[in-house]
Amino acid sequence: MRHARRRVVRRVTRLAAVGGLLLGGTMVTHAVASEPGTPDAVPFSTASPADADASGPAADLVQRLGTSRTAGSWVDENGRTVVAVTDEQAAAEVRAAGAEPRMVRHSMDDFDSATETLSSAPRVPGTAWMKDYRSNRVVVRGDSTVSEDDWSSLTEVADGIGDFVRMERVGGTFTTRLAGGLPVLSTAGRCSAGFNVTDGRREFILTAGHCGPQGSVWFSDGGDRKKVGTTVGGSFPGDDYSLIAYEGGRAGENAGVVAVGGGKGVRITGVADPTVGQRIFRSGSTSGLRDGEVTALDVTVNYPEGTVGGLIESDVCAEPGDSGGPMFSEGIALGVTSGGSGDCRAGGITYFQPLTKALADLDLKLIVAPGADGGSPAPEPSQAQGVAAPDSATPGSSTSVRGILPDPSTLVSRLADPRNVGPGLLVMGGSLVALVASRWIRAEQDRKAYQRQYSALWG
Repeated sequence: MRHARRRVVRRVTRLAAVGGLLLGGTMVTHAVASEPGTPDAVPFSTASPADADASGPAADLVQRLGTSRTAGSWVDENGRTVVAVTDEQAAAEVRAAGAEPRMVRHSMDDFDSATETLSSAPRVPGTAWMKDYRSNRVVVRGDSTVSEDDWSSLTEVADGIGDFVRMERVGGTFTTRLAGGLPVLSTAGRCSAGFNVTDGRREFILTAGHCGPQGSVWFSDGGDRKKVGTTVGGSFPGDDYSLIAYEGGRAGENAGVVAVGGGKGVRITGVADPTVGQRIFRSGSTSGLRDGEVTALDVTVNYPEGTVGGLIESDVCAEPGDSGGPMFSEGIALGVTSGGSGDCRAGGITYFQPLTKALADLDLKLIVAPGADGGSPAPEPSQAQGVAAPDSATPGSSTSVRGILPDPSTLVSRLADPRNVGPGLLVMGGSLVALVASRWIRAEQDRKAYQRQYSALWG
């Protein structure tokens, strides 16, 4: 009876070992078949500002009416496009185009003249000014670092422009957000990766210009501190963008995806300029995914390091380390994080470098994700896709973010990842050990039985 049980156990062990070998072989075959190809074979397309209706649904209308008859446009709380106009004929043309006119006193020409005068005044760090389309005013802000004397001098300049310039004191300080979007590290500090871009031959990370000067070397935020690339160009102050050339020249898998935390990412399908009132999202390596609303365009900010113009203003929060992180809406790339005031506990103001401006200056194209079928790229942003009303936007379609930057995972996590060959090899190895062990146990039992038999005969 005991011998029969042993034979059953041995047979079950051998069958399990053989099954394990077959299962492990299948896992390895599946992992190899699904392994991404070389970087050159990764499917992606590109987009540039010229490919999209980059300025939202009112751009053509405002351009046609001219700066003397209009004063900006925005999306209201119901998702309707509103255009500020200075005369009834312009209002009639706006209605005919399907938008809502708003009669105002001051035109875009008045705004431009006011900001030029402010820019020509002595520079005061800690100040900023914006064209507030919805209130038909130019708003000048001063943070807590601005002295009373400097604020008084700037107020005199504003009074000389006209009563449509409003002066505001704000808490906190206007700073760049150097310490999203995956983190990248250098001797200058920590920033967040923005968007992947290409010149047709090499691929780069587009991030904030204040993150580091040309020649800065960047590493992934892992224990191995693997080199990501080197800063090869950019603009700061004046603008706030820079390029990190990938080590090896390629971004790798999922180049058209931005990280939003938790191992998730958003597919980027095009590039555009935002509209005032539009709901947007921002991702950064410090504070993760946050949402807010565009509050102004063409903003000038006097950082301690220098003046940056043409920025996008939003009420979304940001913190040190979020610099360079991507700003987007409905999967449409809009900008990279520049700076601001406040934090994600108390709230604040955040400024972004427009992506269309950076791409045009650098003569680059944005790398976008393939379509949902894995083949052709998703459609370029239409007016409906590029602009979303407050509280109605979503980040975009989600996907894995593995491979955007060099993977800092450990050997154990790689072996445990079912998308790799490690689990299959472990199953095959264990099965081989079980098979060899069962054979050895059988041989050892036979040897002992043989010894007992003959020792009895010899005794």
